[in-house]
Amino acid sequence: MTVTQAVKRALPQTLLAVCLALGASLAWAQNSIKSVSGSAQGEVETVRIEFARDLTALPSAFATQKPARIALDFPGVTGGLGRSSVEINQSNVQSANVVQTEELSRVVLTLKRPTSYSMQLAERALIITFDPAPSSLGSEATQSRISDVVNPKESLSAIDFRRGTDGAGRIRIALSSSKVAADIRQVGSNLVVDLSNVSLPEALRRKLDVIDFGTPVQTVTSSEVSDRVRILIVPQGEWEHTAYQTESELVVDVKAVKLDPKKLTPGSGYNGQKLSLNFQSIDVRQVLQVIADFTGFNVVTSDSVTGSVTLRLMDVPWDQALDIILQSKGLGVRKNGSVLWVAPREEIAAKDKLEFESKLSSENLESLRTQSFQLNYAKATEIAPQLTAGGTGASASPTGAASASSAGANARILSPRGSVIAETRTNQLFVTDIPSKLDQVAQLIAKVDIPVRQVVIEARIVEADDTFGKSLGVKLGGNDLRASKGGTGGYEISGDNRIAFGTTYSNAVGAAGFAGGTNDTTSNFVNLPATGQGGYNPATFAVTLFSAASNRMMGLEISALESDGKGKVVSSPRVITADQAKAEIEQGVEIPYQMATSSGATSLAFRKATLRLNVTPQITPEGNVNLDLEVNKDSMGDKTPYGVAINTKRIKTQVLVENGGTVVIGGIFTLEDQVTDTKVPFFGDLPAIGILFKTKTVSTAKKEMLIFITPKLVSERSVVR
Repeated sequence: MTVTQAVKRALPQTLLAVCLALGASLAWAQNSIKSVSGSAQGEVETVRIEFARDLTALPSAFATQKPARIALDFPGVTGGLGRSSVEINQSNVQSANVVQTEELSRVVLTLKRPTSYSMQLAERALIITFDPAPSSLGSEATQSRISDVVNPKESLSAIDFRRGTDGAGRIRIALSSSKVAADIRQVGSNLVVDLSNVSLPEALRRKLDVIDFGTPVQTVTSSEVSDRVRILIVPQGEWEHTAYQTESELVVDVKAVKLDPKKLTPGSGYNGQKLSLNFQSIDVRQVLQVIADFTGFNVVTSDSVTGSVTLRLMDVPWDQALDIILQSKGLGVRKNGSVLWVAPREEIAAKDKLEFESKLSSENLESLRTQSFQLNYAKATEIAPQLTAGGTGASASPTGAASASSAGANARILSPRGSVIAETRTNQLFVTDIPSKLDQVAQLIAKVDIPVRQVVIEARIVEADDTFGKSLGVKLGGNDLRASKGGTGGYEISGDNRIAFGTTYSNAVGAAGFAGGTNDTTSNFVNLPATGQGGYNPATFAVTLFSAASNRMMGLEISALESDGKGKVVSSPRVITADQAKAEIEQGVEIPYQMATSSGATSLAFRKATLRLNVTPQITPEGNVNLDLEVNKDSMGDKTPYGVAINTKRIKTQVLVENGGTVVIGGIFTLEDQVTDTKVPFFGDLPAIGILFKTKTVSTAKKEMLIFITPKLVSERSVVR
């Protein structure tokens, strides 16, 4: 066996051993969560999380107030519990949930009330200690304190705001290190983010006004307070927040909470406090009483509710348990404040139908009232059709009376008896309807009659030309002066065996610019001069060889010309328009031309050669501008037997550009490269002397056009204060 064969046989075994060793090392290096347990000593509660290996650093953590939770992120750690939830059931700590992703494991501790805490590392474990009393900031504030001292101070690199796809406001804080400790808490109606042992650059000490993004967040203010950086987030309305921290970024999301007054618990899904029910053949009324005592709701049960139920529910949200009981017995529930009314679904449907019919009857009997609405920004003629579903509803009559048949069922705002009059001179609406519908009209006008934001759109059309041309040519000829001295000229062999070239001519100029005379003989047997460039004739250089003994002369004329041209044209149309309003600006000439008519006569018509910008902007909730635009750059071309040609350049596109940003929406690049050789056959191909028998012309033309677009909002509120 040769050495090569031995190596080939041993190579697969070696690779397999390396792969097994690498897999074993990776499995050994992977850390995992082994257990989560809780304990209490007096009023101090602790939670112990054990791992397969020691942790190298404290985890990133953040806390929420509603609900009271603490989330701990462990990068590179897998969950090895075999289940996602662990019940702790201490005085304050209720449970721990373990969530596994591809990059990290998150342990979420559910508390009964917000409180401060500290963390410390132990051998293959992390110990979280909770304070016995709530934070000193009050019951409405949640303070999460991480005992990780960072020294020296880290620095923030950026604070950015974005609007999420679900309408949430997202604050992204770029950290210089993963060791930065974050303290997120709610103080009153505001959200405060404190970053310990961090310095704030001067450029980031500012107040961001983000009202125009359409999120619950109004302002974001960053400042330095003592030895920490404080970021104050001011939302409005009902909201909730979530936060998470990676190695170099802290993200805080503030989302609006849409409360459904008919829903038993706020939020999506089942969010009630968990309970356990285990009954055999218990009366439905008694189960409802148990749920009422557990939740604190007042429950009113219809006399039609009867029967019994057997159930066993363990750790189920109470609103889900109630839903299961009602579905099993064909019951429904209606919520009115803190009162729950339970009845069969048929009874509830009949009651809803009766209330709806009663409401319609009261609207038909309720007296009408006329109210005027002064519009400031919108046009009354445009708002009036919206109140009557595009005019298919109630007809606008001076008396305010409209029949129900003419109103139809498609009116969106007004009742069948309502009507509207649009007065164009004073821009007012006169609406006649019942008081409840007039209130709806007032709410609609308050949302619609607002100033429209305006946009300045600037286009820059840059055209650059670069031309180069070069031409080189020769003239080669001879002149015979013997004719002026009695010679015959022409082709002959003289007595001294010399050859003469040429023909006899009279009063002519000799070849190659040599002066001839009457009855002189001349010849241009090579006449390939250089061509003109840039509108100019080429320069010439001539050499003459003259023999006095033979009265003959030979001439060589070299002509050459080179041209190089560069040009640049910048056109910048600019226009201002309102949001979603079409605007157009145009400049140029109209070229007249004649055209035939149907009668056979001719008429004069005009064709435009203009620079034109046609644009329709749309401002997005994020503050960007969506442009539907068309740009034309026409100019006069060459004259033809049928009129003047038009050189056109046009682009039509739709593009999304950020406020104040510049984008290249298109461009055209053309290159013309031409080389022309004109020569005498055979002689022009000879080495060295072949240049005397040909002319060469080289021309290159480059043309490039780029179109830039820059939109900018007018009177925009400054985001830096």
